Amino acid sequence: MDSLINLIVYLVVFGLIWWLVSLLPLPSPVAQVVRVLFIILLILIVLSVFGVLPGGYLPRLTL
Repeated sequence: MDSLINLIVYLVVFGLIWWLVSLLPLPSPVAQVVRVLFIILLILIVLSVFGVLPGGYLPRLTL
């Protein structure tokens, strides 16, 4: 249950950061690179929360 709460909190924060970055007036090639990096980061967050990858770089959230 704790990992599910961590995943929800991380995805909400990730969505807010994605939304703020999408508001920036970036040139098209830079925006595509940023979009790919965000997708890779999203995959890493989901895999590390479920224990597929070691997620030592993600802080454990306690509510």
